[in-house]
Amino acid sequence: MLENVIITQNLEQDLQQAIDDIQPDKLFALTDTNTQEACYPLIETWPCMAGAQSITIAATDDHKDVASLSEVWSALGQGGASRHSCLVNLGGGMVTDLGGFAAATFKRGIAFINIPTTLLSMVDASVGGKTGVNFNGLKNEVGVFRNANRVLLSTCFLNTLDNENLRSGYAEMLKHGLLSTPEMWKELISFPLEKPDMEQLQQMIGRSVAVKADIVEADPLERGIRKALNLGHTVGHAFESWAMQRKTPILHGYAVAFGMVVELYLSVAKCGFPTSLLRQATHFIDDYYGTLPITCKDYPTLLELMTHDKKNQDGRINFTLLGNIGDIRINQNASKEEIEEALDFFREGQ
Repeated sequence: MLENVIITQNLEQDLQQAIDDIQPDKLFALTDTNTQEACYPLIETWPCMAGAQSITIAATDDHKDVASLSEVWSALGQGGASRHSCLVNLGGGMVTDLGGFAAATFKRGIAFINIPTTLLSMVDASVGGKTGVNFNGLKNEVGVFRNANRVLLSTCFLNTLDNENLRSGYAEMLKHGLLSTPEMWKELISFPLEKPDMEQLQQMIGRSVAVKADIVEADPLERGIRKALNLGHTVGHAFESWAMQRKTPILHGYAVAFGMVVELYLSVAKCGFPTSLLRQATHFIDDYYGTLPITCKDYPTLLELMTHDKKNQDGRINFTLLGNIGDIRINQNASKEEIEEALDFFREGQ
């Protein structure tokens, strides 16, 4: 587990310790309009947050852009932030990604603490040092690698989530299960997601974060095995950008879940992934994530979006595929015809 990631049983105490370790001259707290209302009141009265200047940006991934980033930079500047200041990012992946990028670049880098408030940001966005914003209609097109000084994971915020956002985060946990062991995968697809046991979920979050943290520690700059974490994302990011272009955005985890169906089909075709596991995953995702209304006419757009993926090399679309659970095959390529066949499977399975 990464040293800076703490699954906390006492958020106030651990936040106090994180701030004491940094000893900032000024403290800022970044939220979006949702977490400002639902989550910030839980921490703003704590002594460790005394004097913190609040910065609030518009919610949803539509606003994970340069305009919101500029707002944060401006607020830090107007608030008198120096290179010795600290930004506390309280929110989902949009807030931790954008806030981390703002902190990493303001005055060439100030300290920041991530307190993820959604399941997605707990198991994915807040861990691993990726920061950034969307640009030119593409997901996370501009950003840097920069680890938070501390990441504090507390399930106390999960009670503020609706079912859709809980399921969005759970998709990344499904991915971690496929990258890990059959036992972890079995627990994930047996979990009653419609009526989640929060105590059990907290334990599962710990195991999920550990899978990601171990991979990130082995390859912090994504030169090799860290590409395993892109399972479902080459197609998933294309689905997400396609939905944004249509002005019908979908949550990141839903896009990844749909992307995993396509990429597991490719895994069967190219790497011998068991069809029984493909069926398990497809049925679970159909049951909990529903459908995406793509047609054959959308294939050229989706393929074009896939060509912009940052993992691509030599003009070829690059995938992370599986030979089995835990049998990871990075740097896999697929032809246009193979990808279209996998998209056909996705559409017909809906």
